[in-house]
Amino acid sequence: MAQLSSRDYERMLDLVVAVLESDDPDALWHLVAGHLHEAFGCDTVLFAGVDLAERAGRAEGWAPERIGHAVEDLIARRIRQQHPLLPYLRAGERQPVTMSQLCERWRHSRWRSEALRDFGTTHQLGLPMPGQGNVLRTVSLGRKGEFTEGELAFAARIQPLLGSVDRHVRELCRLRDAAGRAPGGADAGAHGLTPREFTVLGLLAEGLTADVIGRRLTISPHTVNRHLEKIYRKLGTNNRVSTVSLARATGLVA
Repeated sequence: MAQLSSRDYERMLDLVVAVLESDDPDALWHLVAGHLHEAFGCDTVLFAGVDLAERAGRAEGWAPERIGHAVEDLIARRIRQQHPLLPYLRAGERQPVTMSQLCERWRHSRWRSEALRDFGTTHQLGLPMPGQGNVLRTVSLGRKGEFTEGELAFAARIQPLLGSVDRHVRELCRLRDAAGRAPGGADAGAHGLTPREFTVLGLLAEGLTADVIGRRLTISPHTVNRHLEKIYRKLGTNNRVSTVSLARATGLVA
């Protein structure tokens, strides 16, 4: 496998920092798509989920922003056309793959012709993502020009990171949904808590230690403790037990 450059590792670190600094799970995949768009020099990046049984799909994130008006129609069309990436995902394959590798006649295919017409792209790279139930999920990158061996190596290295981002997004959504179901419907903002502090508070209420919270959110225990200090100050508490007790009493956590 081709060796990664120092710039590749810098791009991975930049992505991690950007994800950890964002507390809006609804926008995170757009943010990730933007980073991939730049890192691979792509014309398009689309993170999509496809339910083959229902013959339906949805976009979870894309870049650049201007393609947003076309992504839902594009996903539906690719399902009808049985895009070569779909059987690959259905077979449970996990490795990043180009469409030229999957389809010998890619250069003369309808998929390539339509991508060139609609987006100016001639080559595509698929990065399979963890599925959810019956939904197959993938990040698809498109550009005018083949992907190099070095870029395939970079894709393989960044793929586990994208899986971690996916788990992070789902955890943020779960905590947000749990807060919405909490008694009294209390608003964390009313207590001056930031979204990240609210996330830490939710995990604290589950009985997790600073080390475990740090691993769950991919931050250091020191950073977790800094968040806890701010939470204690804003809620007027001074330890974990009283903090969780107050948070439950006021409906901040269930």
